Amino acid sequence: MKVYINRQPKVGPWGGGAKTVNKLSERLLNDGHTVVYQLQEGIDTIFCFDPRPNAFGENVNHFYTYRKAFPGTKIIQRVGDVGTHGKPELTDAVKRCLDKSDYFIFPSKWAMEYVNYSGEDHSVIYNCPMQEFYTNRNERTHIPSTPRVVTHHWSTNVRKGFDLYRKFDDFCNESGEFEFHYIGQVPRGCSFTNQSSPMSVQDLVTCLPDYDMYLTASEEEAGANHVLESLAVGLPVVYKDTGGSIPEYCIHGGLGYSDFSGMIDSLRAVRDEYPRYKKDCLDYKDTNDMVIDKYCDIIRRVHEG
Repeated sequence: MKVYINRQPKVGPWGGGAKTVNKLSERLLNDGHTVVYQLQEGIDTIFCFDPRPNAFGENVNHFYTYRKAFPGTKIIQRVGDVGTHGKPELTDAVKRCLDKSDYFIFPSKWAMEYVNYSGEDHSVIYNCPMQEFYTNRNERTHIPSTPRVVTHHWSTNVRKGFDLYRKFDDFCNESGEFEFHYIGQVPRGCSFTNQSSPMSVQDLVTCLPDYDMYLTASEEEAGANHVLESLAVGLPVVYKDTGGSIPEYCIHGGLGYSDFSGMIDSLRAVRDEYPRYKKDCLDYKDTNDMVIDKYCDIIRRVHEG
């Protein structure tokens, strides 16, 4: 089978979508399929990670034009992002696709509901972390008197929750109750007391298990990978529960909150009952190999009709 993927593999500290592209490309090639990244004759399945233009200027409209020329071609839309973090053009593009493609994959029930999809040809497949995040797992059930809290983001979009992170950083400096470390990029004018640049997967696998709890203030993410990586390394998650995939992903591995006061309360609750939250967190063992298995099965089934 010849499969066209409209995003190319990347190396370095990229987000979860890029890691999934890499993994799917690798699996399809290992299974004996041909993988291409530009539209060309003979494609059996178009697997769309993003309806917007790729590096070659090919967008979802080109896919439908291609299918008119080659009617046997199947189009699968993996809806990895619904544009809630400042990308309204992506929201519009996803919604325009809903009655045109052969199959849809959503990373959360929330994402499917957000774009009002009501068709039958779909699956909700939660994102999962790379296997590497399990190699140095933190299984400690005790917690120090000053717990070390960490978060990591490669995006500087305000919806990641930088206002709450800055409040928490100030709280830590004033109270000494927790220690906070931020890993990743920050918006202009924003800084933290303990701050590191974006890291490769290999460095994250070594770094994250040194902490005790994971904090996220991000909201309305269709499929948030950063919290899954924290669960994989063994860190209970304190998360904002006001929308997005994170409450779905972390319901058995942490505790939610809705505002800054609630954030502090939830951090304290996880600290005070750490062994219980730790056990729930360590029960999580899913990997993105499982996700790729499901993607490949869908590609095969859709191709066979």
